[in-house]
Amino acid sequence: MKPESTQRFQALDVFRGMTICFMIIVNTPGSGLYSYAPLNHATWHGFTPTDLVFPSFLFAVGNAMSFVMAKWSAMSQSQVLWKIFKRTFIIFLCGYLLYWFPFIALNKEGHIILSPISDTRILGVLQRIALCYCIGSLLIYYFKPRASVIICIIILLAYWPIMYLFGNPADPLSLTGNAGLRLDKWLMGEYHMYHGEGIAFDPEGWISTLPAVGNVVAGYVAGQFIQKKGKTFEGLAKLLLAGFGLLVIAYFWDLSFPINKKLWTSSFVLYTVGLDCIIISVVIYVIDFLNIKGWTRFFEIFGKNPLFIYLLSEVGAETLYVLHAGPQMPVHTWLYQNIFSHAGLYFGSLLFAVSFMLCCWLVGYFLDKRKIYIRV
Repeated sequence: MKPESTQRFQALDVFRGMTICFMIIVNTPGSGLYSYAPLNHATWHGFTPTDLVFPSFLFAVGNAMSFVMAKWSAMSQSQVLWKIFKRTFIIFLCGYLLYWFPFIALNKEGHIILSPISDTRILGVLQRIALCYCIGSLLIYYFKPRASVIICIIILLAYWPIMYLFGNPADPLSLTGNAGLRLDKWLMGEYHMYHGEGIAFDPEGWISTLPAVGNVVAGYVAGQFIQKKGKTFEGLAKLLLAGFGLLVIAYFWDLSFPINKKLWTSSFVLYTVGLDCIIISVVIYVIDFLNIKGWTRFFEIFGKNPLFIYLLSEVGAETLYVLHAGPQMPVHTWLYQNIFSHAGLYFGSLLFAVSFMLCCWLVGYFLDKRKIYIRV
């Protein structure tokens, strides 16, 4: 960790902070059974506001890269590669350890044992961030932005027939018949995959990580454009038009390759990038054109330590399930049932999530007051 010394772009910090804030809220409801519909992911095909959170964070990763990579021109190739691979390894490892946490379990005899690595999920949110950062950084470093965009377009176009040709012919885009599921089972085995869908299926699987790189590269290009023309009406208009154009393309592509977050379809990439361009345009307009900044401080706290605060939220949430307030009564459940549920099942669940988010914000506030920024 070290004091902040690099130049910051306020709208970027706010945009990234909004993403982290919403991410924590949707990940930590008081009860998953009583979450408002917009705070749940789409069941399969389709889109909800929650589905925008993860791709927006990847977009913000690309934005941040556009500031950092300008310094790489003065560094040797080995130094740049060391930075890329080191950060990739640290983020991936944090994600893996997060799923292994709390590292211990009870066996059938009630003895404490080390949680078996053989049952630990390999991929996940942080792991996808690490891989997309790594691939996106290498693309931009070696091929430059224009060629990187072309490569990402080729990936999006290729992903479309791959999913149809290598999936189950009866329904190649189904939960049980998609090509990503078949590849992940072959590479990792069911015990290393996510089981939240009722079967072994990883929404952050290997093949669906490739189109997700497009969100990072798009964020980089947008970040570069914002630095050059983002504070002009012309620049803002072009960013809005680009966002709207991507939404139109995504809408028509959805007719043959449905928008699906869990498969990270090509139409989903274009749709989320389009929305992010529009949202960040609005943020820039409010902050830099209308000069309305009284609200920004709250989100900047999240935006200056994003990965650390996200990791903290996940460890904190898991700890509330590991610790028990009574027999088979996790602290998380006890808090919801005995305190927050009195405000109503759904509203109480939301209040729990907001309260947990504010606790994470307080940690971020403490760090920011002391100019501590933890690089993950």
